[in-house]
Amino acid sequence: MARGWESKSVESQQSGEDVGGAKRKVSVEEREVAAKRQSLELQMERVKRELETAVTPTHRAAKQNAVEYLQKELDALTSRRDR
Repeated sequence: MARGWESKSVESQQSGEDVGGAKRKVSVEEREVAAKRQSLELQMERVKRELETAVTPTHRAAKQNAVEYLQKELDALTSRRDR
């Protein structure tokens, strides 16, 4: 009997649930939004670093535009989640 319980425990751990099933399942849409948010945040970090080292006014303007665009995208994700 212990072996059966152990295999169920391992199975539930692999599926991301607690033994009691207390963990909430994440929908496909929630995973996609989380992945998009993470991607946008990483892009924002990279562009901000590049903005710090940009020398020419044209390059700085392009990086600033990119930061503004990424911020709008992040804001849109946040407003969609809050609905």
